Amino acid sequence: MKRAIVSVINDLVTDRRVDKTCNVLVQAGFDVLLIGRKLPDSLPLPQRAYQMHRMGLLFKRGPLFYMEFNIRLFFLLLFKKVELLYSNDLDTLLPNYLLSRMKSVSLVYDSHEFFTETPELVNRKFVQGIWKRIEKAIFPKLKDVITVNESISDLYYDLYGVKVNVVRNISLAPVYESIKSREELGLPENIPIILLQGAGINIQRGAEEAIEAMRYLDNVILLIIGSGDVIDILKHMKDEMGLGDKVIFLPKMPFDRLFHYTANATLGLTLDKDTNINYRFSLPNKLFDYVNAGTPVLASPLVEVKKIIDKYQVGETIENHDPKHIAKRITEMISDDEKLKVYRQNCHKASEKLTWQNEQKVLMKIFEKYA
Repeated sequence: MKRAIVSVINDLVTDRRVDKTCNVLVQAGFDVLLIGRKLPDSLPLPQRAYQMHRMGLLFKRGPLFYMEFNIRLFFLLLFKKVELLYSNDLDTLLPNYLLSRMKSVSLVYDSHEFFTETPELVNRKFVQGIWKRIEKAIFPKLKDVITVNESISDLYYDLYGVKVNVVRNISLAPVYESIKSREELGLPENIPIILLQGAGINIQRGAEEAIEAMRYLDNVILLIIGSGDVIDILKHMKDEMGLGDKVIFLPKMPFDRLFHYTANATLGLTLDKDTNINYRFSLPNKLFDYVNAGTPVLASPLVEVKKIIDKYQVGETIENHDPKHIAKRITEMISDDEKLKVYRQNCHKASEKLTWQNEQKVLMKIFEKYA
């Protein structure tokens, strides 16, 4: 059996795109090893249909972290038997590319975002320049490249003249005999719950404005589930504004558990700001999570997000990120029971078309060339 090694810089547990990719590789007949890193707060690795390995690193962030990860990954790959390398995002591409050339093995590259224009890089020109040089040196030489939507695919084609396949981050909806009730989940009953979830609740994603909007809302709960750079800031804001139990925080959790919370929400928020190219053309996982759970969406009108909302009529968009405006839009949506009912029905209809089974056909076609 041929060996495929998949690498990603996170801790493996909550990255569902990578998990789904590994499972498609297994279906294609590969023996799969997934490599990531272990963090102090990493959840235990679940049982999966493939092997996993997490590297413990000395450095947790900054240039030394990226240097250590890439060097460790290079040497780990160097001494592994492998027929196919699968690199997730630019921060794993260099060692994968070098090893693909040294070992004469095939490489597939999956860019989960327009990496060089993320908010963490746009104001750090020197660091951004390093990543851009790495990308420019390698990207034009790649044969099989994947990304998350048509807009980013077009950007890469304009930059490098490389055709980039699109595999959207559509959820593989779990099948349950029943969804747990709010009481079973420890959530307030008979009150609207506005949900913001994600493994990357970071700067410029509208979370701060969602917290501020709660100052203008009564008899509504904001439930924030996940992790990210601004979680501690959000908790401080909650305390400073005296919001008390109007805002509830829950830590990141496996998707099969998270789905019960998503399905119990009244509205799902995805409020990324159009402050950089990466966010402008992003298509967040949580949008599809909300749709699959039958939860209407309130979103910022980003290009790819608005396409989904308008096409399937699964929610509405905000006009700006003023907290008063966000509160107003939330109030309007949760006050119209008939419209919410229609949005829920449309979510269920959309979830029959927006399936991972359709998306994975693109991956399978690529993998079959190397199986």
